[in-house]
Amino acid sequence: FKHELKDLYSAETQILEALPKMAEKASNPDLKKAFEHHLEETKNQKKRIEEVCKKLDFDPKGETCKAMKGIIKEAEDMLKEDADPEVMDAALIAEAQRVEHYEMAGYGTVCTYAERLGYNDIKNKLAETLEEEKNADNTLNKVSKNVNAKAEASH
Repeated sequence: FKHELKDLYSAETQILEALPKMAEKASNPDLKKAFEHHLEETKNQKKRIEEVCKKLDFDPKGETCKAMKGIIKEAEDMLKEDADPEVMDAALIAEAQRVEHYEMAGYGTVCTYAERLGYNDIKNKLAETLEEEKNADNTLNKVSKNVNAKAEASH
């Protein structure tokens, strides 16, 4: 349980660095807005993990989420590509959804662990983040319909 929380803390910390770059590269205003909104949510998600770890009396720092590091590295490589704005937006959505799906898996796991360990208040706090991640993924799905149609039309 502690390892998973540390992993998520590292992931959230890395995401806080990556999201502004993705928002800056996005040309679609809805996509840019979604990234900026999720940046604010991510700050709160990191704080939630800090609160949970304080309650459990351990420091969430010290782990590096290698999976998130790899996902973000792929996104950074993609940002360097020379692509039409519409195609870049479609690629940004794909990369962002990889991030969201990793987080949904992680938060689903820690919610289950918290429940099994009898930490219902902690489970409820972490479930808030899980719902935010699901909502972010749904927002990306909605934005992608318009973005992908424009990307397809540009080629």
